[in-house]
Amino acid sequence: MTGRTGSEAVTSVTAFFPCYNDSGVIADLVTRVSATLDDIVDDYEVIVVDDGSEDDSVAVLRSTQGNNTRLRVVEHGVNRGYGAALRSGFAAASKDWVFYTDGDGQYDPTEVRHLVRAAGDDLDFVQGWKISRGDSMLRRVVGRLYHHTVKLLFGLRVRDTDCDFRLMRRTLLEKVELEYNSGVICVEMMRKFRDAGATFAEVPVNHYERPVGTSQFFQMRRVAKSLWDLVRLWLDIVVRGEERRGRRRAT
Repeated sequence: MTGRTGSEAVTSVTAFFPCYNDSGVIADLVTRVSATLDDIVDDYEVIVVDDGSEDDSVAVLRSTQGNNTRLRVVEHGVNRGYGAALRSGFAAASKDWVFYTDGDGQYDPTEVRHLVRAAGDDLDFVQGWKISRGDSMLRRVVGRLYHHTVKLLFGLRVRDTDCDFRLMRRTLLEKVELEYNSGVICVEMMRKFRDAGATFAEVPVNHYERPVGTSQFFQMRRVAKSLWDLVRLWLDIVVRGEERRGRRRAT
């Protein structure tokens, strides 16, 4: 069956949001992505992974389920981290294509239509890139430094490694094993997908100021863990990976 986008490549989509203390916006995001997918594909589901929220996010989601039979909620009893929430969402997805973006409202989920339209039979992964970043100057500077650092360290050839607005084939997720529970999972994902031979496209998307709540980004514990995970990932994928490839060539 051909999707109503006119793209034969995309006929079913799982959309999911990792959620942590996002009760003020998560219901609206679910409603908006549901309306968009209903308009462009024949088969879809929406999943929210609540990562141990301490506000009333779960109650809001349970109420939203009463009006949206496409919505499934996955609950983490305690906060496990951004990467763990993504891994749970990927594991729960059942459709041919998987789209995810953050549950804090800084991306417009209706722009998933741009990613779907860009997808084709010759592509495995459609990556967003932020037209402009709706954050403080400090966040923007740190974000660009991070992008250029990981792009150099991991040999990534994408415009925006830190844009959590992505559409991918579910079969791609079956080819790699994602292991990290921190935000470093995004670098892990991009590098492992590249090594698995995935084909990429990039699409511009909007990024807005956070509508409610505060970012967890600059908590010292989270920053320290992410930096340590980044070092571990580089050693495993780049350093040891080159050693393993060298031994295979030698034999």
